[in-house]
Amino acid sequence: MTQQHSVALHDNVARHRVWFLITIALGVLLNPLNSSMISVAMTRFQHVFQVDYTSASWVISSYYLASAIAQPIMGKLADLLGRKKLFLLGLVVVTAACLLAPFSPNFAWLIVFRLLQSLGSGAIFPAGMGIVRQYITERQSQALAFLAVFSSGAAAFGPSLGGIVMHISDWSGIFWINFPFIVASFVLALWMLPSDKLARQGQQPAAGPTDIKAVMNQMDIPGILLFAVGIVSALIFLLSLIAQVRWWALPVAIVAFVLFGLREHRAKTPFLSFSLFKNNIPLSWVLIQFTVVNIIFYSVFFGMPSYLQEVRHDDTQQAGLLMLFIAGFSVITSPITGRWVAKSGSRPPLLLAGFCMTIGSALYLTLHAQTPVWWLIIVLSVLGLSNGFNNVGLQTALFKVSPQNVISTASGLFQMARYMGTILSTVLLGLLFGNQLSTGQLHLLGIILALIGLCVITMSWRLPRRA
Repeated sequence: MTQQHSVALHDNVARHRVWFLITIALGVLLNPLNSSMISVAMTRFQHVFQVDYTSASWVISSYYLASAIAQPIMGKLADLLGRKKLFLLGLVVVTAACLLAPFSPNFAWLIVFRLLQSLGSGAIFPAGMGIVRQYITERQSQALAFLAVFSSGAAAFGPSLGGIVMHISDWSGIFWINFPFIVASFVLALWMLPSDKLARQGQQPAAGPTDIKAVMNQMDIPGILLFAVGIVSALIFLLSLIAQVRWWALPVAIVAFVLFGLREHRAKTPFLSFSLFKNNIPLSWVLIQFTVVNIIFYSVFFGMPSYLQEVRHDDTQQAGLLMLFIAGFSVITSPITGRWVAKSGSRPPLLLAGFCMTIGSALYLTLHAQTPVWWLIIVLSVLGLSNGFNNVGLQTALFKVSPQNVISTASGLFQMARYMGTILSTVLLGLLFGNQLSTGQLHLLGIILALIGLCVITMSWRLPRRA
């Protein structure tokens, strides 16, 4: 596009900055909202579909697994096909999933519709982040903090919202409740988001109906399939470590990743160009660090409720309220972090986040069955403080180190790192807690997480000062 037209587009976004960000935020929050809200419906699913807890848990596991695979694929598509187009398409797919899921004839169909929901929300995040990176050039960290308030708030209050909705309309309500967010985001996107054609004027032509075949050729379908097989097999093996080990999955994963590496090395348009990581080491470190911090966060987020209920015998409501000090604190710290990052870069808040995670994890050693509630609140608050620092700090660092033409792909990889951390935390909790949970096992978890926290501090120190 001409420089004059580019300036005009950016000026228009600047004038409507808040509505522009609300448009993206209403779409981006769908993924964390639906990943956390579903947790309150697990018991109901067991009764309605006559399945055990292990089977019912696939409603959650399949969503994370599909998200881990879909995010980088959808990010690549957004870079090739058009970010606004993928953003709107993602909303349409989520709409279809939420319409069909309440009418699932059996549990298998419910899983299918959840996968569809994951696919749609997996398109929205990388496309939305690519649009933000392209058009929000001033006070970018504050913009990311604004988005983090929505996504963190959705994750934090999802279970509470799900409980209220289920009380009113049974489990189907956790799908219906998506529609106000979907409709608002879709209508605003049609009005607020610049068209892909305008965005690409003077650059590469926008993909359209006549060149879908060219886009698909650039998507490297064999590479995507090998990547998916490798990820799924590796996760099946890791998750099986909790109970009966599925050894067959390990060699399948190794072979798939070796073939994937050979394919990407030789492909003209690779799905994941290794040169992107080879030539951009800081990007690789950001992705690794985001995976690691999510291992800690979700080990706390998933593990602490079990400890509160099984060892301390707190009821569900008490446990839920205490957990708000973990997830809810990110809503408070995100705006503060946005201003801090704008002034000093990502490194200082990420270092503080690493110290909070390390100290909070070490404080697990002070907990026991009779620990007073006020001390639990302090420990959980220390851990919760780190979430806002990490989300905004690492997202800003990702924007700084990623080339603009692949920012949606990088954002997809960023979200994949989140889900890999989530799944690895599940494996860690399964190996430590097993069939019985005790205070001693919680202390061991605290030691492990504190050691991982020290790794986070080291990685944060490696970041450039103004990243």
